[in-house]
Amino acid sequence: MWFLGMRWSLGIDALARGEINATQAGLSIMLRAFLPGMLFVAVFLGIAYRYGRLYCGWLCPHFSAVETLNNLLHRACGKLSLWDKSKTPRANAQPNPQWWPLFALSCALMGFLWAITLLTYLLPPVAIWGGLVHGTLTPNQARFILIGSLVFTAEFAFARHLFCRFGCAVGLFQSLVWMANPQGMVVSFARDRAKDCKTCDAPRGSACDNVCPMRLNPRNIKRKMFSCVQCGQCLTACDDSQTAQAREPTLQWQVGADALRETLRQRKKDKKEPS
Repeated sequence: MWFLGMRWSLGIDALARGEINATQAGLSIMLRAFLPGMLFVAVFLGIAYRYGRLYCGWLCPHFSAVETLNNLLHRACGKLSLWDKSKTPRANAQPNPQWWPLFALSCALMGFLWAITLLTYLLPPVAIWGGLVHGTLTPNQARFILIGSLVFTAEFAFARHLFCRFGCAVGLFQSLVWMANPQGMVVSFARDRAKDCKTCDAPRGSACDNVCPMRLNPRNIKRKMFSCVQCGQCLTACDDSQTAQAREPTLQWQVGADALRETLRQRKKDKKEPS
């Protein structure tokens, strides 16, 4: 592997050169591969179990690309996805077709960058970027980048939300462990004040629905928020809208015992609803 420009060796080369024996090579693989890998996975999923998809909402470069492309597409046609049936209203945002070329160019550039990044997982980054600058890429490297660019460009343009929800293994496993924890952090909705939402962000509609980059309804129950990335944009929008009307926000973070009470309340509501 390559980590911050440095080669992370497992000691197999040293074994091939006869510098270490099989026992030492096995120990090296255990200490440099299996143990760090298991520790990383345990910590990563432990955080997700408690707080949900924090990595997706705060650190993932793909989600940053999703938010950027959402904004560009909204400027072009008033929607956050090409598959939306209706426009998403936002303050001071009027669709302008002049933004279409920038949206298409951004999809292509991000697709190109993602293809190069994927290739540098397999080959030294210096060799790939140097080959691009000097025009010395091998035919297979150039073919990989071309095909990868086309695939990623299509994904960014047409399926970026679908990929985040169901296609990304990192996000999927975070969601699964988060759903298994009834005390995991959730966006709680004050249902006793649901009437306050009728005048929320009027006349554009619910502020929280209009800002969610994953196209979710933040007031929904947890099992319908499977792909929530905990970005907090819905809470900010709710706070701004309700504060402007001298009211308390109806959405807030809940974790631990408070989240458990929210989960139990949701289950009780489900039992009351006819099947």
